[in-house]
Amino acid sequence: MSGSAGDVVRWAAFSCLLVPGVLIAYGGSPGGAAVAAAGLAAVTVVCRLLLRQSERTAARDLPEELRGGVHRGRHSRTGSRTHRGGHRADS
Repeated sequence: MSGSAGDVVRWAAFSCLLVPGVLIAYGGSPGGAAVAAAGLAAVTVVCRLLLRQSERTAARDLPEELRGGVHRGRHSRTGSRTHRGGHRADS
């Protein structure tokens, strides 16, 4: 997961803990705080899944040069003496 998406998920997880605490501190019922925590956790999980899917789709749609792959060009060859019609010294 990229940096900014990871930050969003971390803040969402933090809010899953913070919001129920604040609700209880200001007189909310523990049951209501638990429901709020469960709802926030469900939204966080769904958002994380959507972010991961979006990152995979974006990475798949990037050109090969930007993905970190090695692009050798259309006529490029690897290794030595792989040219067609070149002379080979057979001794």
